[in-house]
Amino acid sequence: MVLKELINECRKNNRKAQKELYNRFSSNLFASCLKYAPDDQEAQDILQDTFITIFNKIDQFKDEGSFEGWCRRIAVNTALQRYRKKKVFNLVHEDQIKDEEVQEEETDDIDLKNLLAMVQQLPDRYRMVFSMYVLDGYSHKEIARSMNITEGTSKSNLARARKHLKEMINTWRAHNNSNAS
Repeated sequence: MVLKELINECRKNNRKAQKELYNRFSSNLFASCLKYAPDDQEAQDILQDTFITIFNKIDQFKDEGSFEGWCRRIAVNTALQRYRKKKVFNLVHEDQIKDEEVQEEETDDIDLKNLLAMVQQLPDRYRMVFSMYVLDGYSHKEIARSMNITEGTSKSNLARARKHLKEMINTWRAHNNSNAS
């Protein structure tokens, strides 16, 4: 079925069309959810909530732009809402910020699976900012608005996420180099 027809059938609450839409987009959206979740189970929960929202709000998609992009934005917003309820965002305030710039670390020797696992180990507030900024291309202004924090807090959380990732990468490298010897 062509995507436009599939969307129209989903607007009519056609369960078969909804299942086909889920099958068509779930793997890509699951990958997006993984960037924001601490583990696979949490990502699966976010994915399910995402599809509930997609099916409830599919009438709001105006057939302009990418449908997958629209769905991905719902997934990100769903993840943000989930963590906003946990109140993980206001733990680092702008007045606590010092110059926390961390240089970019080469990650060519780390496969994507290991790198994603490291991102998932970050504390929630750092993982969310890191994923939005680095993986999804949001600006600090957009992150601040989405997460109800200041731009300075967003920048600080990103710097701290990078610092944590650098430490994890160094530990991973040390472990792998000792095994290679």
